[in-house]
Parts: sequence; C-alpha cells; structure tokens
Amino acid sequence: RPGEASLAHGGVLFLDELPEFRKNVLEVLRQPMEDGFVTIARAATSLCYPARFMLAAAMNPCKCGFWGDPGRSCVCGTLEVERYLSRISGPLLDRIDIHIEVPAVPYRELSVNRSGEASAAIRERVNSARGLQRERFVARDGVFANAHMGPRDLKKYCRVSDAADALLKTAISRLKLSARAYHRVLKIARTIADLAGSTAIKAAHVSEAVQYRSLDRPLG
Repeated sequence: RPGEASLAHGGVLFLDELPEFRKNVLEVLRQPMEDGFVTIARAATSLCYPARFMLAAAMNPCKCGFWGDPGRSCVCGTLEVERYLSRISGPLLDRIDIHIEVPAVPYRELSVNRSGEASAAIRERVNSARGLQRERFVARDGVFANAHMGPRDLKKYCRVSDAADALLKTAISRLKLSARAYHRVLKIARTIADLAGSTAIKAAHVSEAVQYRSLDRPLG
C-alpha cells in the first residue's frame, strides 16, 4: 500500500521537528527526493510508486531550541548541538535545496504596521517564472520545472557569468559543497534569475542561492 511519500506525489510533504524522526525513516526519503519514485521490494516482487513531492521540513537549531537566539540563553554545548544536527545525514541534507534560518521576530517588528509586497504581485512573478520554465522544457519529457533538471540540462540552461562562476568557486571551497549541493545551488540560482526576469544567471543570483545553504556552514 502506498505510504506518505507516494500520497504526497504532486504536492507537499511537510515534516515538523525533522531530527526527531527515526534515522531509517529519514534515510528512506533519499530515493524519492532524487528519483521521484519509491521502490518497495517484497519477496520476489517489487513495486514502484510515484513520489515526486516537494519536501518542506522544520526543526529547532538545537535540543533546547535557543542556539543563536540573542534573547535567550542556549543550555546546549557545541557538541550537543552538533550531535542534534547530525541526526540529519549529509546525503539527505544535500538533497534539500533550500535551508534558511527563521529567527524570532521581536515585538517592535510585530507591532509595526508595515506592508510587504502584495500577494498578487508575488503570484504574477511566480506565474511568469513558471511560464518561462514550461517554455524552456517544452521538448523534455518528465521535466517541467528547474528542480527536475539533470546534469545535461544544467550545462545547457545554467550557464553563469564570469563573476558568478568565481563566486561559486569560492562558495564550494569555503563551504565544502558536494557535487549534488553544487547542482542544487545552480538550480536555485536559475529560479532566482527566472523570478527576476533575467535570462542570464548573474553573481547576485548565485550569491542569494548560496545564502540558502545555511546548514552547510560551520557552527559559530
């Protein structure tokens, strides 16, 4: 019978408190995140279920939840924080395109009556970017978004400027990014460029994409 990954096919699979899941449960996500399907072997039979979902996950920065919080003291030592974060393996983390920190919002920010970009404007930009991607992959079976690009697609559609290439080289060296994480950064940079209406991937697009790899940075 299909499990949660297959039931989320074409939609979003949300996992709250990610490090609290059993390690074997998390590791089994690696295949569908990479290939878009789940293989279940039983005796002499194996079945494949579609499982192309968008994974969204949330977690605390440490066991107590206050690592890096300027207003609360964390009671975890550095080793405890590292042990907590290590519950998510490197190979699984590599397959998560975007990691961002969400700091606590101070009261003065909550109480300010300030409007951001209108939802209608955001929707228009997203629809425009998705339209660009549909045109880009019109001749590619099974590929209809930047997230689905393979190595050949990356070489064709993710050419970067000299400045962006230099920035990528520095990021890979300093953050010790794997080949898979490098490909993830390129896909995100391509999407950021699409949202900006830019045909070229510029240094600013790569810089923003690299900022979305926060869990690749050393603790400090």
